[in-house]
Amino acid sequence: MTYIENIFLCLAIPMILSLFFTKGRARNFTLFATVGMGICLLSAYVNSFFMEQYGVDGIIAAIEITPVCEEVMKLLPLLFYFLIFEPEPKELPSVAIAIAVGFATFENVCYLTENGASNFSFLLIRGISAGALHILCGVLSGFGISCVFRRRWLAITGTAGILGACTGFHGIYNLLITADGGWKTVGYLFPSVLILFLFVAKSILPRLKISFE
Repeated sequence: MTYIENIFLCLAIPMILSLFFTKGRARNFTLFATVGMGICLLSAYVNSFFMEQYGVDGIIAAIEITPVCEEVMKLLPLLFYFLIFEPEPKELPSVAIAIAVGFATFENVCYLTENGASNFSFLLIRGISAGALHILCGVLSGFGISCVFRRRWLAITGTAGILGACTGFHGIYNLLITADGGWKTVGYLFPSVLILFLFVAKSILPRLKISFE
């Protein structure tokens, strides 16, 4: 049995203590990374609740339940921060990425604790792919929310669209990695390829005088 609450405390306490001695962007990143780890912990309980409620196994839950629960829960603190504290829209991408990094880190640590760390190559591939997936969704959420909330008439439908896109990417990833053969390889490569595409787009868009800031 994996006591994820204990793992969370071991990881979160040093990060929380560091908040008293840091300032600016470093402090914000640490804070929201810790929030991301907390969201990962809570999502485990929410996923388990719906798995029991609908009586499905782990594979069905990973494809149909987990993407929705996790993406909704990652989006909530971002929306709370934006609506309550009213930061500049350009600050949202870094906040969303910090939440995604914390979420992915805690998820990988729990996976290591439960399954061991003997197979280095598999863990490296899984760590990169799962991390890329959550960062991909963080990038989409951060830039998407910062864009749609500049047009109030687009806020509700735009947020729903962003959530749908992130849930779709997450669901496709989980569907592919639970398959056999070449589809599993495609699943592991899928987030990294999209991250690379976003990085190239980020470099090209300023030259076309297109910016989200």
